[in-house]
Amino acid sequence: MALVNGSVVTEFILLGLSDQPELQVPLFLLFLLMYIITALGNLALIILILLNSHLHTPMYFFLFNLSFVDFCYSSVITPKMLMNFVVMKNLISYVGCMTQFFLFCFCVNSECYILTSMAYDRYVAVCNPLLYNIVMSPKTCSYLMLGSYLMGFSSAMIHTGCVLRLEFCDGNTINHYFCDLLPLLQLSCTSTYVNEIEVLIVTGKDIIVPTVIIFISYGFILSSIFQMKSTEGMSKAFSTCSSHLIAVSLFFGSGAFMYLKPHSAGTMNSGKASSIIYTILIPMMNPLIYSLRNKDVNIALKKTLRKKIL
Repeated sequence: MALVNGSVVTEFILLGLSDQPELQVPLFLLFLLMYIITALGNLALIILILLNSHLHTPMYFFLFNLSFVDFCYSSVITPKMLMNFVVMKNLISYVGCMTQFFLFCFCVNSECYILTSMAYDRYVAVCNPLLYNIVMSPKTCSYLMLGSYLMGFSSAMIHTGCVLRLEFCDGNTINHYFCDLLPLLQLSCTSTYVNEIEVLIVTGKDIIVPTVIIFISYGFILSSIFQMKSTEGMSKAFSTCSSHLIAVSLFFGSGAFMYLKPHSAGTMNSGKASSIIYTILIPMMNPLIYSLRNKDVNIALKKTLRKKIL
C-alpha cells in the first residue's frame, strides 16, 4: 500500500517524462543509448587515466574525479527513469526515494566544486605556467578534491535532512522522472517554508559561489591568452579552456534555471526539460568534450588499444 492509514507514504509513483504511449518506445531507446554512451565514455576515460602514466597530472586527476561523479549520478537516475517507459507504474519506496535524492545531491554538488577546481587548475596553468607544478602539487590537488566531496556531502545532508522532516499524506505521485527536490516539496502536505529558504541559501551557495570563482578564473585566463605572442600557444589555451566553459555553462545554467527561479514560475514540464540537461546530457557530453578535443587522451587511447591488440 502506498498510504498507511491515509497519512504516511511508504512508496512513490514516478510519472516520468511523458504519458503519451506513442513516445514510450522512442524515448526509451533514445535515453538507453544516451546512458550507454555516458557509462562507456566515463568508464573509458577513467580507465585511460589509470593506465597511462603521462595522464597522471593535476588536470587529469580532476577529470578522473569528474568522470567518476558523472558515472555515479547518471547511474543513480537513468536506470530508474528508463523503467517509466516499460512499466505501467514506476514505483519507488520512500527509503529508495530518499536514498536516490541524497546520492543525487551528493554527486551533483560535488561536481559543482570539481568544476571549480578545474577552473583554478586552468588558471594556474595559463597564468602562472612556471609555478604550475609547485602550486598544483599532489597535496593541493588532494585537498581540493577532498573539499569538493565534503561540500557535496554537507549540502546533500542538509537537503535530505530538510526533506525528511516533511510529511506526505495527500498523494504519492511525483511529477518527475526521479526524486528531485522541488517535486517533493510540491507533494508535501506540511509547510515547506523552511525548505524553500534552505533551497535558496544552500543551492544558491553551491551554484553562485562556484560560478563567480569560475568566471573570475576565466577572466584572468582570457587576459593572459590575449597577451600571448605565440599563435600556437593561444590556440591550445583556447581549445583547452573552451571545453571546460561549454560544460560549465550548460551545467550551472540549467541548474540555476531549475532551482533559483521562483517556484511559481514556469511549469514542472519545463523543469523536467532543464533537469535532462544536467542529469543526462552533461554526464554524456563531458567525456566526449574532453576526449575528442584532447590530443593527450587520443594518444593514450591509441596506445592502450595497441597494447591490447598486440
